[in-house]
Amino acid sequence: MKFLGIGSRVKHEEYGLGVVMNVHSTYYDITFYNQGSERVDLEEELEIIEYVGAESDMVSMFDVEQTLIKLLQKWNGQTETVPLGDRWKGGTLILKPGVDGLAPKEMPIDTFFHKIVMMRDKLRVLEQKVNASDLPDEAKVDCQQYITRCYGSMTSFNVLFKEKEHQFSTK
Repeated sequence: MKFLGIGSRVKHEEYGLGVVMNVHSTYYDITFYNQGSERVDLEEELEIIEYVGAESDMVSMFDVEQTLIKLLQKWNGQTETVPLGDRWKGGTLILKPGVDGLAPKEMPIDTFFHKIVMMRDKLRVLEQKVNASDLPDEAKVDCQQYITRCYGSMTSFNVLFKEKEHQFSTK
């Protein structure tokens, strides 16, 4: 059996012409011109219009990432849970406009806090990526200074965190 690589052009009896977009262990992800995306079993009959050789490992990066995430969650017990301070639980954030006649915006504090935690986590990932990058040292320092300033700006929200170790810090 000849395995198709990403970019192979094929014709399916039911779906028509398409392009292999991803290769998994048991199926292809194929985008068909008139049908959209479909999963097609590796064993299914396809007419090959233009063959592109399969990569030797036959595992997509997406599959590797998903497997790694599942393993980390399994062995780590889950993703990190960052608790909201007890006094804020069940609370509401109210943004009141300074202009009369405009309605205030309300949001559960839990929702707002979740967004703050996501921002913190994304800043940490950005920091790691900058440190691991091939950027010149001067550019890394520049980027690090901006990240540190972002952390500094976010310290206003530290009052929401239950535990000090989860708070924003400029180190």
